[in-house]
Amino acid sequence: MKPASDPGIVVRGLMLLAALLCLALGVVGIFVPGLPTTVFILMAAWFAARGSPRLLAWLERHPVFGAMIRNWRTDRSVSRRAKWSATLTMALCAAILFIAPVPRWAAGLSTAVMLTVAVWLWRRPEPFR
Repeated sequence: MKPASDPGIVVRGLMLLAALLCLALGVVGIFVPGLPTTVFILMAAWFAARGSPRLLAWLERHPVFGAMIRNWRTDRSVSRRAKWSATLTMALCAAILFIAPVPRWAAGLSTAVMLTVAVWLWRRPEPFR
């Protein structure tokens, strides 16, 4: 067993912590408009691959998250359902920003970022089924 001062253990621990944080944010994103799910789940898998083979295996076997991870790994694809879900959520958030009492420049900048993400997302291939 390696001592706790081993840098490898510390790095793996930080990677596991980051994976769990991303997983939590991804799960919250299922219920909170404006918070992405797919991106956080993919980040959780990336961190888990470097910090926890057990968590990675669980994510890959998960009935919902597993397909996202496999599609991204296989051919950098995103399902049409995920694309529509993300696009509709971003559109709803943009509308809320323009109704809410926030500076117009902040609403405009946020909307521009969301539009850029949507364009990038729709340019990703869809999984072959």
